[in-house]
Amino acid sequence: MAAPRGVPGSTLQVLEEALGVGLTDAGDPACAVAAEGAYYLEQVTITEASEDDYEYEEIPDDNFSIPEGEEDLAKAIQIVQEQATDTHILEEKTDLPSKHVAPEVIEDFLCNFLMRMGMTRTLDCFQSECKAREELLKIQKERDFHRMHHKRTVQEKNKLINDLKGLKLHYASYEPTIRVLHEKHHTLLKQKMLTSLQRDRAVKQISRIQATSMYAVSGCGNSVPEIRAIPGREKEYAPEGPTQNDLHGTREQDKYKTKMKNKMDSKFPTAMQPNPNLYFCKENNRPAKFDYKLNNIFRLHSLPVSCIAIHPRKDILVSCGEDHIWKLVGLPKGNVLLTGCSHTDWLSNCCFHPSGNKLATASGDTTVKLWDLSKGNCILTFEGHGHAVWSCTWHTCGDFVASSSLDTTSKIWDVNSERCRCTLYGHTDSVNSIEFFPYSNTLLTGSADKSLSLWDARTGKCEQTLYGHMHSINDATFAPRGHIIASCDSCGVTKLWDFRKLLPIVSIDTGPSPGNEVNFDLSGRVLAQASGNGVIHLLDLKSGAIHRLMGHENEAHTVVFSHDGESLFSGGSDGTVRKWS
Repeated sequence: MAAPRGVPGSTLQVLEEALGVGLTDAGDPACAVAAEGAYYLEQVTITEASEDDYEYEEIPDDNFSIPEGEEDLAKAIQIVQEQATDTHILEEKTDLPSKHVAPEVIEDFLCNFLMRMGMTRTLDCFQSECKAREELLKIQKERDFHRMHHKRTVQEKNKLINDLKGLKLHYASYEPTIRVLHEKHHTLLKQKMLTSLQRDRAVKQISRIQATSMYAVSGCGNSVPEIRAIPGREKEYAPEGPTQNDLHGTREQDKYKTKMKNKMDSKFPTAMQPNPNLYFCKENNRPAKFDYKLNNIFRLHSLPVSCIAIHPRKDILVSCGEDHIWKLVGLPKGNVLLTGCSHTDWLSNCCFHPSGNKLATASGDTTVKLWDLSKGNCILTFEGHGHAVWSCTWHTCGDFVASSSLDTTSKIWDVNSERCRCTLYGHTDSVNSIEFFPYSNTLLTGSADKSLSLWDARTGKCEQTLYGHMHSINDATFAPRGHIIASCDSCGVTKLWDFRKLLPIVSIDTGPSPGNEVNFDLSGRVLAQASGNGVIHLLDLKSGAIHRLMGHENEAHTVVFSHDGESLFSGGSDGTVRKWS
């Protein structure tokens, strides 16, 4: 038997007898010698492939649904069997598949022997094999653990899918009930309104009857006064009894009814003329303008400016402020032509009549007022909102005014009959913006409930609701051609919507400062936004570029283009109106 270098043969024999194994083979001496004189007790080859070729099931995350018909007894039995298998894996001990497993005492003996004999390389190989065996055992245990965890994850996924299906069915069962309750809510509101009208009528009748009875009682208890007859004046001093009072009241009511009959309700136009902005936008091929510079500052109000409106035909603008007044300003010098001061609280919005001879203003005093610009006085006041009115707009025909309020409703007012024609219910929070679609009977509202709604003004019904904003909507407007809707919210996000498809087009984030107002230029290619940080953002709808106008010292509340697009006007919290050209 061939011995390695430096190790006598008798020593190997003693080692063989102690261990009870043959370290060498008499038939083939060359097999006992390793490379460079190192001995290896056992050679173990660890392949990359798994020993049992276990195939893991992938967990898809794109479709959380189970085909119908799979929830049966066989599926339940399979789940129970998998749970039993997991329990068995946890209880069983994983051992290294080796024929010869040396106890720790033998391993210590071998290590001491190899160290005493100076066989350092063989000792290193032996210790490496021991460490590899321990790592293999650890990896196998981790594999079993992850395999069990994988099966448990699959079971939990299936359970969650079943729960989601149950919740969907549960939610679907509530939808008819919610619909019925919503209809009942509207019916009760109508009944409440009719009841209040009947109550008011009954109160008036009772007060009139009480007055008549009191007069009758007093007339019977007292003596009849002596009346001197004066020729030609008997009728003038003749006393009036209860019958005469009733006749007099009836005549007054007839006069009032006759007066109201003369003020008939206006009719919504059915055949609207085409929008002239369609042809203007097609003929206007001038490049869009973005190089605006601060040209002039008009100091008009002592408190913040809330709204600016441009006269439809003249070089005149009107500005509304929180100091309870509005001012009519001539351009380009900025001289004040007229001042209105009938509101008792801050003004929030204003709008010119299509002809330009009237002005509608909305205020925090819950009213909407109409003004005759030729005389400068208030000609009509609409009352009916329960809280502050945020916005108002004229119909193209000039016979209707729409308003939106903090009381979550919008109202349509008839200018000729001087009454509220319709109240729009549907929003669940303050309605901050309202605007008529050009040359149509469609209304657009933007609310603090993060939604936009489109209404039919003739019926008062909501035709469509647009969702997409994550914060309260401050303003919404139509493009001059009417094909795009722009809206901005309290976090500075501006969204563009396709009005024909009722789908979002693009979202532009200029936050975190709030976007207070948005307006298009007459060509419809530039959108201006007044921001809470005092910056006026100009969005190029063709290229998507954003240009910024810096000039306001504080918050910018409103922005509007001139009709020719050469100038831009903005109002800020410092009470000034700034002209950019």
